[in-house]
Amino acid sequence: MSPSAELAAFAGIMLLGQFSPGPDMLLLTRTALAEGGRAGVRTALGIGTGLAVHAALAVLGMAWFLERFPLFGQLLRWAAAAYLLGLSWKLLSACVAAFSPVAVSVDKAPRISGGFYVRGLWCNLLNPKVMVFLAAVTAPFLRGNHPPSRPFALWLIIVIQGAGLWALWAIVLQWRPLRDGYRQAQPVIDGVFGLVLLALSAMLMIGK
Repeated sequence: MSPSAELAAFAGIMLLGQFSPGPDMLLLTRTALAEGGRAGVRTALGIGTGLAVHAALAVLGMAWFLERFPLFGQLLRWAAAAYLLGLSWKLLSACVAAFSPVAVSVDKAPRISGGFYVRGLWCNLLNPKVMVFLAAVTAPFLRGNHPPSRPFALWLIIVIQGAGLWALWAIVLQWRPLRDGYRQAQPVIDGVFGLVLLALSAMLMIGK
């Protein structure tokens, strides 16, 4: 297989992996629907920055490090679980408040605090599954004879896909019927997002 064909195959694998359901997709989808396209793009750029760090570690052999020091991976999982638990708590609290006798209006519903870029960055950085996935996917493409620029090419594909496609997803979610539908059912949808984040947090705690 030619070097260009190998890079195309890698890009295809990464495309499927990056758009699989997970904390990044949930956070970005909820942010883009609730806060608008600009907030969604900032969140996407934060996720892309996190991917840049994970990708650099992956091409430098992070899989070897995790195998030698499993406690580091465990601590990272716990930190990610705590972060997702905090996001879940805020969404579920807002959901409960919306159905209380003194419920706030949809437009004034409580928002998840923190800068959008920073929120996306931490959501990605604290997810150990991103690190493990990238280390596993990049390893076969770094074996054997390959051009010296191969590690940088893999890193560039991961970062461009991560920032560019996630930002595009945030823009697509600005389609008016989608945002209008979200506003009409915001407490319920936020409650569902909160429950899913809670489940993801629990899975990280037990090492799933």
